[in-house]
Amino acid sequence: MPLYRYKALNPRGELLDGQMEAGNDAEVVLRLQEQGHLPVEARLASAAGGGAWRALFKPRPFAGQRLVQFTQQLATLLGAGQPLDRALTILLELPEDEAAKRTIADIRDAVRGGTALSTALERQHGAFGKLYVNMVRAGEAGGSLHETLARLADYLERSRAMQGRVLNAMIYPAILLLMVGLSLLFLLGFVVPQFAAMYDSLDAPLPWFSQIVLGVGMFVRDWWIVLLAVPALALWWGERKLRDPAFRARFDQWILRQKFAGPLLARLETARLARTLGTLLKNGVPLLTALGIGRNVLGNRALADAVEAAADEVKNGVGLAAALARGKRFPRLALQMIQVGEESGALDTMLLKTADTFEQETSLALDRLLAALVPVVTVLLAGIVGVVILAVLTPIYDLTNVIG
Repeated sequence: MPLYRYKALNPRGELLDGQMEAGNDAEVVLRLQEQGHLPVEARLASAAGGGAWRALFKPRPFAGQRLVQFTQQLATLLGAGQPLDRALTILLELPEDEAAKRTIADIRDAVRGGTALSTALERQHGAFGKLYVNMVRAGEAGGSLHETLARLADYLERSRAMQGRVLNAMIYPAILLLMVGLSLLFLLGFVVPQFAAMYDSLDAPLPWFSQIVLGVGMFVRDWWIVLLAVPALALWWGERKLRDPAFRARFDQWILRQKFAGPLLARLETARLARTLGTLLKNGVPLLTALGIGRNVLGNRALADAVEAAADEVKNGVGLAAALARGKRFPRLALQMIQVGEESGALDTMLLKTADTFEQETSLALDRLLAALVPVVTVLLAGIVGVVILAVLTPIYDLTNVIG
């Protein structure tokens, strides 16, 4: 279902701004009214200008480490025998952020009014995802809410750690490229043109590679704003195009076909899917429901579509491993491990082992990639800078020899 952004007023008159999956905007309005809110606006999330960029800077009441801490603390309090409303009251005093306090207060008030915790979480305007809500609902049905929350906290912590490893692997090369690129831009646009003016005044003959570098320097000096604007416009255009489902599907398929990025991304997404399915199944969530949630946690549309197709096959009685294999998207080792889990009747446990295996493989691959990438980028950029310096100084050396 498409994702809608909405704005509504709650019974206290506070403006709510959130997201909701629904069939159409009328369904969003109806669900908001059922929750006691006054709808103000409902539109497709893809229609909101600059959605991806805005999401980077818009704070969320619960995300990342804060969500992990909330889940761990709630599990600990419930495991110590505290009633749910009392545990939520204690947690209400911990966050310093007012939005987080309001969210916990809304959950506590709903629970005190007889609402199930899973329902209260579902009403928090997208602050808690489908996976979170469904696991809590399964824990309530099984009478083991604190154990479910503990497993959920472990899942969130592992997912966050994996995302952190991926980001950390990319940060240093990105900073290196940015800093050396800006330095090269300054060198070509400011330093090189001064030498070009000096050589013109001396009317000295220049080697061909010096002429090329000096010409590039003059171009950078005259058109530097274009060199900065073009990448920015390219990023803006790319962000806009990636919000087009058809283009995003083609792009994700293209990424999977790449020699180096494709297998790494497939292992990363396989680990995420396996951990999601294993955690949900271990907490009593039906397989079809778990597949629907697992599809939503995948970032690659081609893999998400493969999971959706597999869910249809499972619905018709096909085994999970066989259904996933028909899409030819997931690694063979993962499919074999899932098949073993199905045959042994321990699918949830084997899915978690699959996640551990592929998380370790992904982490090792990222470490190797970073170990190879940093020296290559450093040598390449140092070589470019060296060529520029050599092209600028060689004519001076030649002139000195002539004068001497």
